[in-house]
Amino acid sequence: MTVKEVSRIAGISVRTLHYYDEIGLLRPETVTGAGYRVYGEKELVRLQQILFFRELGFQLKEIKNIMENPSFDEKEALLKQRDLLQLKRERILGLVRLIDKTLKGERNMSFQEFDRSWIEKAREEYAREAGKRWGGTEAYRQSEAKTAGYRKDDWARIDAGMDRLFRRFAEAMAFSPEEEAAQGLVREWQQYITQNYYECTGGILAGLGELYRSDERYAKNIERYGEGLAEFMSKAIAYYCK
Repeated sequence: MTVKEVSRIAGISVRTLHYYDEIGLLRPETVTGAGYRVYGEKELVRLQQILFFRELGFQLKEIKNIMENPSFDEKEALLKQRDLLQLKRERILGLVRLIDKTLKGERNMSFQEFDRSWIEKAREEYAREAGKRWGGTEAYRQSEAKTAGYRKDDWARIDAGMDRLFRRFAEAMAFSPEEEAAQGLVREWQQYITQNYYECTGGILAGLGELYRSDERYAKNIERYGEGLAEFMSKAIAYYCK
């Protein structure tokens, strides 16, 4: 879908979608040679998640932190969003009941129905919970500081560099993960992460290698470049870090 089509079906402005792209919250699947943004199914699913969070009052920075957390689980997020929306529904129903009583002439000077503090508390608790497993690490703080000033061109450069590295890893599958063809790429990968996100120590790199193999989301993304690539990268990183 074009940015205008997405704007129409989602009920948000084109300017908003451009801004989401600019801050790295929602980037299009592709950008045509003429500069037109094109969104696929994956991007629409992500946009729906973003709009659920926005409906619940989350700030854009909070949403970005939650959705970029390696521990982010889409199903778990939807279940939590459902709980929070049900709390919001109960509050609205309470206000409707209060209006009905007032229309009937009942002068019940109740203001508890206007209280939003319990919804805010639940929202803040979820934001803290989502970042608990990773958000407090030094790597996370470094990444936040380094990427805060990134603009659209920076993200395009970084994405293109990652794409090239993944393709080269796929080509290296013709060799053993212990050979220099793969080990040299692991070194480049570690340097690339350090250069663009945070200091990728040996321990962090080893942890990433495990994620590539064990986490379905990472594996699915990497496997786009070649079947078995996630396992290959995991073995190459494990050998490099031992």
